[in-house]
Amino acid sequence: MQKIAFIIPPTVELLDLAGPVQVFTEAKFYGFELELEFYQYQEAPISTAGLGFENMKHFSEAKLKEGDFIFVPGMDHGYVNSIAFRSERSFFNWLSDCANKNITTCSICTGAFALGHAGLLKHTECTTHWRRVKELQQQFPDARVLADILFVKSNNVYTSAGISAGIDLALAILEGLKGPLFTHKVARGLVVYHRRSGTHKQQSIYLDYRNHINPQVHEVQDYLIDNLSKENDIETLAEMVGMSARNLSRVFKEKTGTTVHGYLTLLRKELASTMLNNPEYTFDYIAIKCGYKTARQLQRILKN
Repeated sequence: MQKIAFIIPPTVELLDLAGPVQVFTEAKFYGFELELEFYQYQEAPISTAGLGFENMKHFSEAKLKEGDFIFVPGMDHGYVNSIAFRSERSFFNWLSDCANKNITTCSICTGAFALGHAGLLKHTECTTHWRRVKELQQQFPDARVLADILFVKSNNVYTSAGISAGIDLALAILEGLKGPLFTHKVARGLVVYHRRSGTHKQQSIYLDYRNHINPQVHEVQDYLIDNLSKENDIETLAEMVGMSARNLSRVFKEKTGTTVHGYLTLLRKELASTMLNNPEYTFDYIAIKCGYKTARQLQRILKN
């Protein structure tokens, strides 16, 4: 079973830790079989908010393998620049050994400094909180520190900006592991309706147009995703959520920036593009699954 190990350092920033943890906890709720493990390198670490942690194993007890992940969340800036932190050679060496075993290492915010001391940022694109970008580059001149991005993957190392960017990073990792539709369900459960991108511009139709909190519009969007082969006329959708057709059309456009028909077309194009990768599916079959009566209708939509 795949493992995701979280390191709890002294002066940990709570949201840097809790955001990614909750993403993968929600993924488990939706059926993703994985183990979440928590380790320390100093006894009884205390967060910057004063919340303490106890009864955690030492990182040296972790049994990780290729394909697993390690997360190092951000820490207080003063601690990151302290002699105590820079003296944690056994921990840094362990991170380096894990990287050599093809275990993916991820950092949130100032957790990138730990990766730097472990030698994982050499000739590697990376980032951190915008306040610490310059400092990260100064301390690790061989690193390729990027500013004004949320997260980046380079040389089997993920780094992200601070605070909520850890959620974006975790969702991006989850999308790579389980696909965009599964990630949409997780984001929906977390009330995170729009996954912000890192360095790439490609977005997911299952996650786009979700940056609102209108429950009726979300219900319509969820229904359309799961029922593309049906007629899905505006009157039926409106009745389903207790609105008039005219009001649903207005509210949907106001909240998502697109029309119900436009959103439905994008969903159908996405599904068709995915199904076309399967040589066993005929174009007529794909058209029916996407809610079109003829293959010609689908062909016209894909051309446009």
